[in-house]
Amino acid sequence: MPRPGPRATTDNYWNHNTHFHDVVLRSVPRGCGEALDVGCGDGLLARRLASRAAHVTGIDRSPEMIERARTLSAKHGNVEFMEADALACDLPAEGHDFVCSVTAIHHMDFTAALTAMRETLRPGGSLVVISLANSGTLGDRVYSLTCIPVHHYHRFRNRRRAGDPGAPIAWPDMTWSEVREEAARLLPGARFRRHRLWRYSIVWRKPR
Repeated sequence: MPRPGPRATTDNYWNHNTHFHDVVLRSVPRGCGEALDVGCGDGLLARRLASRAAHVTGIDRSPEMIERARTLSAKHGNVEFMEADALACDLPAEGHDFVCSVTAIHHMDFTAALTAMRETLRPGGSLVVISLANSGTLGDRVYSLTCIPVHHYHRFRNRRRAGDPGAPIAWPDMTWSEVREEAARLLPGARFRRHRLWRYSIVWRKPR
C-alpha cells in the first residue's frame, strides 16, 4: 500500500483528493454536533473534522481502510469509524449536522447515495460532495487538458508531501453534465462547481 512521502505525515500528505479538503472544511456549520464522512478512507478528513464538530463518524466499506483509519485516529476521542456500505446501513434520518464525501460517490449509485446523504442531514445542515466525472463531450476533454499544467504545478509544489493511502480506485460513469443535472434535481439550490485537478464540488444547505 503506498504511503505518504518522506517529508509528509499521515495527517498532512497531499494528493488530488486532499487538495479539496479545505472546500469541505469551510462548509462545516458553526456549532456542528454530528458530522459524517462517507467513504472516509484512512480517516484523514475525519481527523481534520474532529476540531470542528463535537462528534465525527467515518464510514467506508473497505476493511483495510477502516482498520488503518482506526489506528491513525486512536488519539481522537470524538472520532469513530464504521465498516459498512453507506447504501446498505441504516443511517439515522436527520441525524447529522454535516455530511461530506470526497472521491467516493462515483463508487456508488449516485442518485441513491446523494439521496441517503440528503436524508440523514438535519434541516439547516450542510452537505459537501467532491468527486470525479467522465468527459463525455469534446468540450469536457478540452477542459481536462487544461488541467494538466495545474496538476504539474501542484505536484511540484507539494512534492515533499505527496502521498496516497491506497484506497480502491474506480472510473466514473456519469458525465459532468449528468452529475450537475442530477445534483440540481435532488438538491435544489445546490452549488455545483467544476475544479481543476479533475474534480467537481457540490455544496448544499438543507432548508430549515
